[in-house]
Parts: sequence; C-alpha cells; structure tokens
Amino acid sequence: MHGELFSAAAETTSLAVQLCYYRGMAGFHSSQWLTEAGSLLDQMSGVACEAGITQIGRVLRHALDAGSASQPVRALIFVGDACEEAPEPLLSLAGQCGIKKLPLFLFQEGNNVTTRAVFERMAEVSGGATVPFDASSADRLRQLLGAVARFARGGLKALRDRKMMDFKEMFRSVDVLMVDDVQFIAGKDSTQEEFFHTFNALVD
Repeated sequence: MHGELFSAAAETTSLAVQLCYYRGMAGFHSSQWLTEAGSLLDQMSGVACEAGITQIGRVLRHALDAGSASQPVRALIFVGDACEEAPEPLLSLAGQCGIKKLPLFLFQEGNNVTTRAVFERMAEVSGGATVPFDASSADRLRQLLGAVARFARGGLKALRDRKMMDFKEMFRSVDVLMVDDVQFIAGKDSTQEEFFHTFNALVD
C-alpha cells in the first residue's frame, strides 16, 4: 500500500512536492522541491525504516518554516502509525499551521486510539482532516492532491467550483434519486437552484 500511495503522489505533476521523513532517534531528512514524478518516486524508493521515536513536531516546524509569502506551502500530508510526543506542543504547532492556512492531512496506519485522538485534534485546529491508511488511501491521496493543486492555482473558488462539478456529475448520473428532509435546503438559493437543474436532468 505504501508503494501505491507513493505512486499516487508522484502522479500529481502540477504541484511541487517535498518529501520529508524521520528515522532513528534524531534523523530527519527533507528533499528538494520536486515537480517531476520520476524524481519523487526515486526519493521515495530510497527511504529505509529505522527504529526510533516519532518526530512529528519537527515535521510541523519544518513545514512552518518552509515556503514564502509568494510561494506558501499549501498542505502537509503525513503518514504514520504512532505519536510518542506530548500532544500539547503538537496542537500548538498545528494551530500555527491553521493560522498560516496550512492544513494537515494525517493518514493513520493502525488503530491506536491515542494516536487517532491526537491526529484528529491536530487536523481540526489546522483545518485539515484525518484519513485511515487502508486499501483506498492511494485514491484518497489522488483526490486530496488534486484539491490542493486546484487550491494552489485558483484558491477557494476553484476548489468550490470543482466540488460543484463533482456534485453535478454524481447526482445527474444516478438511476434513482431519493431525497429526505428537503426542508433543510429552504433559504439556500444556490442549493435549491442546483437541485432544480439536477431534477430536470434526471427527468429528461
């Protein structure tokens, strides 16, 4: 699954990606900013595991210091199975990421409840999300990196426009559309308008 995740990351050529990883008791490595799929895969293939402790705080500090006003870091994607650090400093750093509009997307390997709780809080305060690391992770990463690329190119409007396109494509291709609690779209003009167009498309 790690290989599929790496391939998914490498497929997104419209982004500059930096690979960072820690290992052992104090080892921390970061690549140059990479824009070619082959270069990214080469870097990822060369990563070797080594027993040690987590250094998530170091990753966050690195991300906060990277980039510039004209070329900010748009997102941090982390894959890990443990959190052996005190949560308070991590949450403080995650909050700083949120202030800089640097969301954290945390893929959790395994089911450690303590790790999950810390990851969920970090994601919440940074404006990101937690994602279980499983067979669907590569597809989720493709979608996530696509969203990051659209945000980098066109900001929130581009992201919202794409979400609306996904909405249209999904609901206008179904065989049966069941709607419950329709009262909740009252007063939401754009939602009502899109529902009307979707209904007409299905009838036609």
